[in-house]
Amino acid sequence: MAWVTWVLGGAVVLLGIAIWSIKRHKDPHLQLVSGEPLDALIPSISGISLGMAVRGNAVEIFQNGAFFDALLEDISAARHTIHFETFLWKEGVLGQRMADAFSQQARAGVKVRLVLDATGCKKMGEGARQQMREAGCELAIYHPRTLKHLGVIPERDHRKLAILDGRIAWVGGHCIVDEWLGEAQDRHHVRDLSVRLRGPVVHAVQSAFSENWVEVTGKLFVGAEVFPCLEPAGEIEAHMASMKPEGSAPAVKILHHTVICCARERLWIQNPYFIPEPDAIDAFAQAVRRGVDVRIMVPSATVSDMPLVQHAAHRNFQQLLDAGVRIFEYGRTLLHQKVMTVDGVWCAVGSSNFDDRSFETNDEITLGFHDRALAKRLEEIFEDDRKHCIELNAHDWKRRGLLHRAQDSALYLFNEVL
Repeated sequence: MAWVTWVLGGAVVLLGIAIWSIKRHKDPHLQLVSGEPLDALIPSISGISLGMAVRGNAVEIFQNGAFFDALLEDISAARHTIHFETFLWKEGVLGQRMADAFSQQARAGVKVRLVLDATGCKKMGEGARQQMREAGCELAIYHPRTLKHLGVIPERDHRKLAILDGRIAWVGGHCIVDEWLGEAQDRHHVRDLSVRLRGPVVHAVQSAFSENWVEVTGKLFVGAEVFPCLEPAGEIEAHMASMKPEGSAPAVKILHHTVICCARERLWIQNPYFIPEPDAIDAFAQAVRRGVDVRIMVPSATVSDMPLVQHAAHRNFQQLLDAGVRIFEYGRTLLHQKVMTVDGVWCAVGSSNFDDRSFETNDEITLGFHDRALAKRLEEIFEDDRKHCIELNAHDWKRRGLLHRAQDSALYLFNEVL
C-alpha cells in the first residue's frame, strides 16, 4: 500500500502549491515611478484601484462618540431603506441603542438590511439579533464558522458603513462597542473617526454594501429607494477602493501604495495596526529621499487592544526610523482611526488597517478625497493627536531590550494572520 501513501503525499504537496499560488497572485510586488503631482493624478489613482473619481460631494468628519449621535439621527430620519455593515458589535449600551433604532424603523415600514461579520459580531447578544429579526430587520451573517464556509473562514468582513435611503453614507472605523462612546478621554474610550457622505459617491458605497449582501443572501435590490438620482451636494471629488481580496487586484492595497509613491511634500498616516510589507517600507524610504515629510502615528502597545500586533509592527520600526520616517506612538487610548493625508491636497478615510490581513484577506473599504480643506482638517487632527504621543528615536529604538526584540521578531512571523 506504499503507493497510496505516495499518492496522498503528492496530493498534499499539490494542494500546498495551489494555496501558495493563490496567495502569490494576491500579493504582487508593487512598483511605481511618477514625476507628476498627486492632484494631477486623481483619475489615475482612482482608476488603478478599480474605482472612478466623481465630483460634487459633501464630506463631514465625526470623531469619537459624536459619530453615533449623528448616525442615529440619520437612521431615525430614513424613510425607505437602511443598510448597515459592520465587523465588530458587542452586547452593551451602544449595541442596544442600535438594535432599538433599527427595530423601530423596521416596524415603521422601512426596509432594514444588515450585514454582520460572524466572528466580529458573535458577542452582540442573541437578544439583540432576535429583537431585530422579530421587528422585520433582515440580517445577513457573513462567513459563519460552518463546514460550508470552511474555505473562507479566514476572510472577514472588516467594513464599517451605513447607507440611508441611498442618499447619505457613512464610512470609517467606528465599531458597535461601548468603548467607542465618549470623547477618547481615557484608556476605556477609543479614539476614532468616520465621515458622512452626500452626493454621487454614495452610489459607490451602496454598491460595496450590495456586494456582501448579495453574496450572503442572494437577494438583489434595485429602484430609486436604494439608488436614487443624486444631485451634487458639495465640491469634493471622491473615489472608492473596496474590491474583495479574491479579485485579481488588491484594490485597497494598490491605492495606499500608489499615493505613497506619488507623495511630493508630506505623507501623514494614522493607523492602529501598521505592519507594512518590504515593498511599502522601500516606498516610504524613497519618499523620504524625495524630501517628503513622512509621519506615522500608531497606538502604543500599552493602550492597544491588540498588543501582539503592535509588537509585530515594532520589528520593522528600526528600518523605517533609519530611513527618516517619523513614528509617533499615541499613549492616551486606542487610536483606531484609519486616515491618510498627502501633500495637503488628498486624503483618505476607511476601515483598512495597514497590514497584510486588510490588504489581502479581509473585505475593506477606503474613500479617497481630493480636497484641500478636508486634507487640512485631517492634518489638524493629526497635530492635535500628536500632543498625546511620544516620538520614537532611531538611536534609542536600536537600544531596546533583547526580550523586546525577540518578542517583536517572533510575533512578526505571524503578521499575515494577526
